[in-house]
Order: sequence, then structure tokens, then C-alpha cells
Amino acid sequence: MERSRPGLRPSRAVRILLPAVLILVWLVAAGIGGPYFGKVSEVSSNDQTSYLPESADATQVQQALGDFNDSEALPAVVVVTSSSPLTDADIAQVQEVVDGLPGIEGVADGISPLIPSEDGLALEVFVPIDADSEIGDVVAEVSERLEAGAPPGVEAFVTGPAGFTADLVEAFSGIDGLLLLVALLAVLVILVIVYRSFLLPIAVLSTSLFALTAALLSVWWLAKAGVLMLSGQTQGILFILVIGAATDYSLLYVARYREELRVHQDKWTASMRALRGSVEPILASGGTVIAGLLCLLLSDLKSNSTLGPVASIGIVFAMLAALTLLPAILFAFGRAAFWPKRPAYEPEVVAAEGGVPRTGLWHRAGRLISRRPRAVWAITLVVLLAGAVGVGQLQAQGVPQSDLVLGASEARDGQEALGEHFPGGSGSPVSVLAAQSELQQVADVLLASPGIDGVSVLSADSPSGTATVTADGITAFGPPGTPAPEPTVVDDRVLVQATLTDAADSPEAEQTVRELRSVFADADLSALVGGTTATAIDTNDASIHDRTLIIPVVLVVILLILMLLLRSVVAPVILILTTVVSFGTALGVSALVFNHLFAFPGADPAVPLFGFVFLVALGIDYNIFLATRIREESLQHGTREGIVRGLSVTGGVITSAGLVLAATFAALSVIPILFLVQIAFIVAFGVLIDTFIVRALLVPALMYDIGPAVWWPSRLSRRERESRAEARAEGD
Repeated sequence: MERSRPGLRPSRAVRILLPAVLILVWLVAAGIGGPYFGKVSEVSSNDQTSYLPESADATQVQQALGDFNDSEALPAVVVVTSSSPLTDADIAQVQEVVDGLPGIEGVADGISPLIPSEDGLALEVFVPIDADSEIGDVVAEVSERLEAGAPPGVEAFVTGPAGFTADLVEAFSGIDGLLLLVALLAVLVILVIVYRSFLLPIAVLSTSLFALTAALLSVWWLAKAGVLMLSGQTQGILFILVIGAATDYSLLYVARYREELRVHQDKWTASMRALRGSVEPILASGGTVIAGLLCLLLSDLKSNSTLGPVASIGIVFAMLAALTLLPAILFAFGRAAFWPKRPAYEPEVVAAEGGVPRTGLWHRAGRLISRRPRAVWAITLVVLLAGAVGVGQLQAQGVPQSDLVLGASEARDGQEALGEHFPGGSGSPVSVLAAQSELQQVADVLLASPGIDGVSVLSADSPSGTATVTADGITAFGPPGTPAPEPTVVDDRVLVQATLTDAADSPEAEQTVRELRSVFADADLSALVGGTTATAIDTNDASIHDRTLIIPVVLVVILLILMLLLRSVVAPVILILTTVVSFGTALGVSALVFNHLFAFPGADPAVPLFGFVFLVALGIDYNIFLATRIREESLQHGTREGIVRGLSVTGGVITSAGLVLAATFAALSVIPILFLVQIAFIVAFGVLIDTFIVRALLVPALMYDIGPAVWWPSRLSRRERESRAEARAEGD
């Protein structure tokens, strides 16, 4: 019978009440936070311009738009096409449908007249959509009205900024339901297969779900107060990150608890010892992930910089749930939590095993490493470097807006139809904020560009709200002698709009905007270029800057944390270098898959950055799980034996955790957004490499080959060298 040390064992009432209170607190948090799953869209935005730095030209132009135009409408471009010339009857029927569009709630005033194409095969009309309305629903109703009322043989599309925004809204609509369901089901299946238990997976999933609920509640109110910014992309990553991290931390505790139940009959004692053995690696792992994520605060893009604190809040609740809720649940169930494979109380068997399994895959892997350490790490390193060769093929320079959403897209089809019959940039003009005194010079630069089809300036005097600008000045409307309309002037500035000949999200349009900015700068004009194309350019440029800055910072921060945790220099350097090699392999293989298997049009510049942050920050978790246990075993058994023992003990839990994390990130691919699908593949594949190659073979083999020097300059290294010297002296 076990005896507890006097004064350390709490009363029976405390042992019953403390777990009950913890469970109750988390139930209350889940009850309050649960309804917020369907409300995230109320505090989130997918407007790219709002995430640009204040100094970006596109941001300054966007902020000035409200001074020139009170309307906050988002333009939808309706394109009507036919394979044969449109008749007067066809045009009249389309006009009748368009005349009824103002009856749709969310359609703002100011629908343009029908604009026929030069070839007579298409019509174009601009329909303003209230930015505060449910844009997806409004666009869908406009599309249904057009489809129902169009003449036979005539097709109608809704494209332009409102059309593409509606695509994004529809794509992100599955985050609260489908994404969460797929992620939880994937975790449940893996846990049931690995642990062959029914109650344990439910306990672990409850821990993850309650952590997510509490995190979402906190993030929602912070976003509501304007402290944080949320987007559909950030929301999806938060869901996956919390579920994956909370499950990983829970599995670490479960493994410790199961070990302790074999040597302690009393479940309170087993719980306390498991908690004591889990706190350091869980806090170290979570702290490292948070440190890596907070490096995103250095980003110029608010979509990146806000992800850092949002995801960090999620990790905090993941750790809290794994260290409070799960121990309370497992204490309440005791050994029954593992039913039908309950861990037996068998201290004699554990003692005979030396505290580690003497059979199984990970024991055999440890023995293989002990016999051929150099061959093991050399072969695995060559394989990983071979996979990393494809990194240079990753096309991460940005993708057109029309390719952001995977699958069918009416907005994309409409843009293609628009480009066949009208200037490709119709509906998404280049907006140039210019000094009033420089209006004609700016217009001349625009008119001289082969990428520009027409130039106008905002004018309250004009019936259409804009006045055409030519080389001779502003065009007058009305009979001869009618005075030309005056441009709208705000703070001695005017807003010039230019129609692009190419689609606004095409490489040709981006090149036009870059050339315009260069010419304006060379001519010493103060003009600022904004609009859809300029926003994409500024976003991509900021992403490339972030990638170059943040990746080295993350490496340095995590390296310093590992040095403090392991009290060593050599071991952390090995862990960091192997993680970087693992990331390179994941990125190289992903590039080949994206280009040749999925035929993706490219990747956002932020994809390598996000992939790096998640893989390094989360992959280092497994390094910490392994290295802390190896250090613990090395204190008693020496470094090389400690490596074999540490791998034997942690191999199972790291494998389970890796499978769970890979499955949860893979679930991101159910959201048909190119960025999320690519992140899902890179991280899921990278985690599997980390789990089955880097952590299982490369790291332990390198550490075994180096031996006690891996802990340099800590006392552990010196102590082991001294012990060996003493042993040799006694032998002599």
C-alpha cells in the first residue's frame, strides 16, 4: 500500500471539489463562448486594403475615397453576353431586369446605364452594393434576377469587386461548421485507433473544444473592441491551431498519467506526478510557439501581425485546458478513462523493464540508432536534402484575385467574359490621388500608358459623377459652349480614375501600375496610385518584406528559448538546424506537388512565412517533448542510454501527436481558399516528416553520435565526462 508524505496529501474534500470546480469553470466558459461560433463574421473583415500598413500608397488612397464620395458601396460589374448580336428587344429586356435591381435590399442608388460593347455581343452595367450589407446574399440575388430575366441565349455574370468578395464570403462560410466538424472527426478517429478507447478520445476532444471556445470568446470581444483584427483566414487558422495544440498537449499528459498509473495505485498521486512531469514540457512548448507567433507582430501587414496575438491567445487556452480540465476529467474517471485497455497497477513489471518499454517499434528504433548512429543520421539527412531541392520551384510571388477561390466561380467567369468584350479593368479602375495643380500632368501620364484605356476625374457637376479627361482637358457635356464640369477638390487634391486595358488582377495590370508609379516619381509628381491592382501589389511587396525579416527572427528567438530550457548550446543548435531542414523538405516537395500535381497558379508570398512559423514553432514542440525527456533520462542513465530510453518512452506520444496535428491542419483544405489549402498541405506534410523522420531518426542519431558533448556547456556534460574519467581510473 502506498504512503503519502505527511502534510502533502490534501483532504478527501479537496480532492473531490478541486476537479469538480475546474470542470464546472470550463463548462461555464464553454456555455458562454459556444454561441460565438456563428458570430465571428460580425467582427471580421476580408478587405485587403484594411490590412495594409498606413504608409502604403493604396491605403492612403483608400482612406481618401470617403472624402470624395459619401457612398461606401462596392461596385458589382454585371456582364451580359450573347453569341449573336444583341437585338433592341434583348437590350430592352435586360434593361427591364436592371431597372428592378434597386428593389433588392442592399443594392445602393446609382446603377449606371447599360454600356454596349463595340462588337455588339455584350452589355455592361455597374451595380453598387452597400458595403454594410450581406454582400454574398445581395450578389446571389442579383445573379438570380439576371438569370431568370435574361433573354434566351443570353448569359449574365456578376463580377468585379463585389463579385469576388461574394466568392470569398461563400468560401469562408464553412469555417464555423464544416471545418470544425472535419477537424474534430479526424482527431476522434485517430485517437480511437491509437488508444482503442472510447472515453479517452472524448475527454481529449472535450479539452480541445473547450479551449477553442474560451479562446474564441476572448478573441471575439477583443476584435469587437478594436484591439485585434480578424479575417476568415485568421479564424480558420485559430480553429485548427487550438484543436491541434490542445490535443498534442493533452496527449503528453495522457502518456504521463498512464505511466504513473502503472506504478501508483492511488489516482490522486498518479495525477499529481503526471502533472509535475508534464508542466515543464507543455509550458516550454506552448511558450516557444507563442514566442514564434508573436514574431509576426513585426509584420507590415496587419493580417499577419494580428494573427500573432490571436493565435497566441489560442495557445494559452490550449495549455490551460491541458493542464487543468484534462487532469480533472481523467482524475474523475481514473483508470476507467482508458477502458477497455485500462493500465494495470504493476510496479514490479515497470521496475523489471527499467521504467521504459523493452519491446515495440520505438525500442527497436532506439537500438538501431545505438548500433549505427552515423549511418542513420547521414541517410536521413540525404533524403531530406533531396526533398528540399524543389524549394526553388515554389512560385510565391502572388496570385490573381480571381484564383484565390478554388472551384467554380461566377466572378471569375464574368471577368473572362468582360475581357473579351470590354477593357479588362472595367469596374476596378486605377485610382490616383493627385494635386489639383497637377491634374493635367497626371492625366497625360495616364493617357500615354498603353495599359490605360480611358481617364476620368470625380466631378460633382457631372451627371455620372465623373468627367472624362483628355489631352485637351476635361470634356464638356451638352451642346457647344457648355462649360466643362469642375473636378471635385478636397484639400487641394483631386481623384483621377483610369480604366485598365487588362484585368485588374493580371500581371500586365500590375506592371502598368508599377510603371505609372515610376513615371510619377521621375516626373516629381505627388500622385499616389491606389485601387484593386495597387492593393495587390502593396500586399505582395509587404509580404515579401515580412518573409525576409521574420523568418531569421523566429529562428533566433526559438534558439534562445531552447538554450535556456535545455541549459545547452549544442543541443538547441541541432534541434533548430534539423527543424529548418525539415521545413525545407516540406516546402520543396510541396512546390513540386503544387506545380505538377495540383497545377496551382502560384502562391501568396505569405505562404512560406506562415508555413515556416507553424512548422518551426509547432515542430519544435516535438523536439522539446523528446529533448526534455532525454535530458531527464540522461541525468540518471547517461546521455547515450538516455537517448535510447527517451525515444522509447516518447516515440508513441510524439507519433500520436504528430498524426493529430497533421490531420487537423489537413482539415483546412476543406475551405476552398488557395492560401489555406497550400498551408494545409505544407504544414501537414511537414509535421509528418518531423514526426516519422526528424524526431524518430535524425535528431536522436545526431545526439547519440555526439554523445555527452551535446549538453555543452551545462553541468550534465561535465558530470558525465567526470564519471567516465572516474570509471576509467578505477579500471586502471
